[in-house]
Amino acid sequence: MQVILANPRGFCAGVVRAIEIVERAIDRYGAPVYVRHEIVHNRHVVDTLRAKGAVFVEELSDVPDGAMTVFSAHGVARTVEEEARARGLPVFDATCPLVTKVHLQGRRYAKAGRTLVMIGHEGHAEVVGTRGQVDAPVLLVSTEADVAALDLPDDAPVAYITQTTLSVDDTKGVIAALARRFVNLVGPDVSEICYATQNRQSAVRDLCKVADLLLVVGSENSSNSSRLRDLGADEGLPSYLVADGNAIDPAWFEGILRVGLTAGASAPDELVDSVIDALRKLGPVEVTQLDGVEESLEFGLPRELRGAPAKAASTKFATIGA
Repeated sequence: MQVILANPRGFCAGVVRAIEIVERAIDRYGAPVYVRHEIVHNRHVVDTLRAKGAVFVEELSDVPDGAMTVFSAHGVARTVEEEARARGLPVFDATCPLVTKVHLQGRRYAKAGRTLVMIGHEGHAEVVGTRGQVDAPVLLVSTEADVAALDLPDDAPVAYITQTTLSVDDTKGVIAALARRFVNLVGPDVSEICYATQNRQSAVRDLCKVADLLLVVGSENSSNSSRLRDLGADEGLPSYLVADGNAIDPAWFEGILRVGLTAGASAPDELVDSVIDALRKLGPVEVTQLDGVEESLEFGLPRELRGAPAKAASTKFATIGA
């Protein structure tokens, strides 16, 4: 069996930064460190950090007074930030900088008096946080039909923003529908949409040209991982989303010679390795990798977490959005 790896795959810069913030906070200030919401949408990552001393909660009310707190990579609403300030919680904000950029875009459009439309999925943590960051109503659309159903005059000044786990390809149909309907429409340039989502989807499309079956490593609640699996199905390949090698079903590979393997932006390389190990139990495996975009972007850490870990450091500070 030939296993062909997509390139790029796995962790993006925003995920690397978020995980490192939690790990360094634990190293520097000691456990427990409380994390509001899953730091990223991957069960293995969450369980690994939990074993190191992270405590994951859904609401700030579950965080003890004075406890070190981290906001997840998906971002939070302003009400959450305000609650943390009111309680004097020491906070590190692990919101992906590209998500923060969407927040700033939304505020700018709303301040200019435009009706704001967000392209995204109802209930996703990033959508909830973004809507809570803008001091104006944010209308949510996922499909072209949603655009047609918007209760707005066609000449209304409208602006759109997009969930970062959606690529240019995911959003282009909805953006085109908005442009057809609204004569006064503005939005971010396509170059401003999350690079990692687009790169991973483009890599999967290339992978599907040479593979007989697609495996995507990621969690079911990961939007970008699920979309990668859907892309494989759209290309006509048997496509499966697996958490790790334990999820492999030998029956999938009967008559399969070339397996395409990728990972969502929140899935670590060790899970990809576990899938390869599981495939080796079925027979000989040759691993190759496609050429692809080399990602070199890195996001900086909050200043208090830079440098060597120091558990004895003081915890008496509060940084919202550092």
